[in-house]
Amino acid sequence: MINSQEIKKGTCIRMDNAIWVCIDFQHVKPGKGNTVMRTKLKNVTDGRVLERTFQIGFKLEDVRIERRPYQFLYQEGEDYIFMNNETYDQAPIAKDLIIGVAYMKENDIVEVVTDTTDGTVLFAEMPVKTNLRITHSEPGIKGDTATNTLKPATLETGVEVRVPLFINEGDLIQVDTRDGSYLQRVKE
Repeated sequence: MINSQEIKKGTCIRMDNAIWVCIDFQHVKPGKGNTVMRTKLKNVTDGRVLERTFQIGFKLEDVRIERRPYQFLYQEGEDYIFMNNETYDQAPIAKDLIIGVAYMKENDIVEVVTDTTDGTVLFAEMPVKTNLRITHSEPGIKGDTATNTLKPATLETGVEVRVPLFINEGDLIQVDTRDGSYLQRVKE
């Protein structure tokens, strides 16, 4: 059990028969009354986001989690097969439990979060930035760079992102896996 004032980003708690991870928190001291803890919690299984306010000193059931690097091997149906880099055990993880799955390619290293009490996989998370090659993009028109105009481009994983006009087919770019935004061109 932990007190509500001990909640930080990344803290996992068990509430309403589900596991929630804290994605944002704030201590609030109103003009009158006691200090409260405003939290934004994300359900690990279905991704729902919930805002919940707790009184300071409120007891919550914490979940002990373990974060380990796993390597993506291949896809089998709706499951993705990963290998633990320390024990070489293989584990299937459902597609909906992987954050940033659209930007994942073979041999990528992801961080897998498991519940230490029973070993169940809570979720897997791609790194925030990843490098991907552009497989298809329309050529940019010369002299059309006065504004921040973007064009669609297809990546090697099959997902489409918006890139600046100077990016060409075959270029290696860096992409934010949280929202799919273009970050920069990568030199090889």
